[in-house]
Amino acid sequence: MIDLHSHILPGIDDGAPTLEVALEMARLAVGDGIRTMACTPHIYPGLYMNDAPGIATARVALQRELDARGIGLQLVSGADVHLVPGLLEGLRGGTIPTLHGSRYLLLEPPHHVAPPRFAESVRQLMMADYVPVITHPERLSWIETHYKVFVELVGQGAWMQVTAGAVAGHFGQRPRYWGEKFLGEGHTHILATDAHASSGRIPCLSQGRVVAERLLGADEARRLVQERPQAIVDNLAPNACPLPPRSEAPRSWWQRLWPGRGEA
Repeated sequence: MIDLHSHILPGIDDGAPTLEVALEMARLAVGDGIRTMACTPHIYPGLYMNDAPGIATARVALQRELDARGIGLQLVSGADVHLVPGLLEGLRGGTIPTLHGSRYLLLEPPHHVAPPRFAESVRQLMMADYVPVITHPERLSWIETHYKVFVELVGQGAWMQVTAGAVAGHFGQRPRYWGEKFLGEGHTHILATDAHASSGRIPCLSQGRVVAERLLGADEARRLVQERPQAIVDNLAPNACPLPPRSEAPRSWWQRLWPGRGEA
């Protein structure tokens, strides 16, 4: 499997605080079946002042440590980029990295407040030939009032990344509900771990894959953790691995996940 959202690089954001924790995260990832992981620390001016050259240097250093210990995890670079002024200029100038140098970038909306002109900002990135992969929409406090906005953005070309731990229930019932809804209604392109530590928020994709199999079948579950992440790494066009056609009723995901229950 391929995990394109992690905070494994030690000491540069709120993820792994030390090399020892980063190494244990890598061991856990390999044990879960992850073979490629993107190092995607936060870029948030004023709080996490990371940039593309610094992230690349930290990735090379960590890869060297993994190789020396025989830990079979391949690292690629990226960032968990906050939606802030100057984002497009930073991408064009090379200070803000995309995922493995591709057209795809992880885009993190604010957790607690819907930003003004959010959809317009996402569309501006797409008009500049980038593909925003919006991270963990299921965990946003404002998702109830903006779910349709995310669905519309998917229809316009944005990609969605749901957190594997959220659909496995590790973030509580509310993120689980919205994560299952994004998956079940066919609006999710990739699953990722958003791992931050070697305990608690660990790099585990397999539990989310199990939920995806129950909702969407084994083929689409594989696309969520293998084929579409690989398409990103290879910088393929978005239509190379499209979402499956919507062949069932929009809300039948609930009955598929919980047979015999009515929808809440």
